[in-house]
Amino acid sequence: MHTDPVADLLTRIRNGARARLSTVSCPQSKLKLEICRVLKEEGYIADFQSVPDQKKQGQIDITLRYDERRRPVINSIRRVSKPGLRQYLRSTEIPRIRTGLGIMILTTSRGVLTDRACREQGVGGEALCSVY
Repeated sequence: MHTDPVADLLTRIRNGARARLSTVSCPQSKLKLEICRVLKEEGYIADFQSVPDQKKQGQIDITLRYDERRRPVINSIRRVSKPGLRQYLRSTEIPRIRTGLGIMILTTSRGVLTDRACREQGVGGEALCSVY
């Protein structure tokens, strides 16, 4: 059985938001830290923190963000490229999520970027997830 660490991160965020949790944690990796960085820059999560663990890997504690009526800011977070079917997009092929209200996170040769940044820089890459 193969596992998908990025899908696990997205599922933990989705389930934590639905359960109205203030924080969720997941095992740490460089890619997950970059995804959390983009989510924080775009305002979908309040904060994230790398926490050393007894194990070598460590943990990421993610503080979820809610509006004034205690509704989650993230309405949908969905994995696009899966281990069994990778989705690579050129900069001209990147779709607009909710006509620009949402974002798509891509991993490119220039790092983990949003769809807007990819279009501006003219780079494509693997579409990791879409968020709105």
